[in-house]
Amino acid sequence: MRPLPTQIVYITASESKEEIALKAVESLPADGTETILVTEDNDQLRKLTEIILKQQGYEVIIAADGEEAIDKFFIKNMDRIHLCLLDMIMPKKSGKEVYDEIKRVKPDMKIIFVSGYTADRIYKDSLAGGNVNFIFKPVSPNDLLRKVREVLDK
Repeated sequence: MRPLPTQIVYITASESKEEIALKAVESLPADGTETILVTEDNDQLRKLTEIILKQQGYEVIIAADGEEAIDKFFIKNMDRIHLCLLDMIMPKKSGKEVYDEIKRVKPDMKIIFVSGYTADRIYKDSLAGGNVNFIFKPVSPNDLLRKVREVLDK
């Protein structure tokens, strides 16, 4: 097994600990208050995404598959959800099927597709003329939060 490469970070002597801490905080996206429906069939990823979003102030509704997402969106929460995070490949209904149903009733709903499959990069271009929001797994917590904030602020 090869050793992992060592990473060295140099900090200039002119930067105080406070300046360094301020830069780290400034790099985080703004806190949120909106409600987000997270649909992910992988239990660990679903829970991790929920934790990341809640720590940033968002209210989170979770669904384990496409049918549960439809149920939670239409029957219980349609008027309070601001954004849907949809895994592309899920049991029962795909992210695209969920997207189609939501957009039919609420065309202005903000949606971010999440996928770990390279083939979905091609599929992305066929969705709404390529004018969709996509995140590819794995995604860092900061990148996830940045994308969520960016889409909510549009």
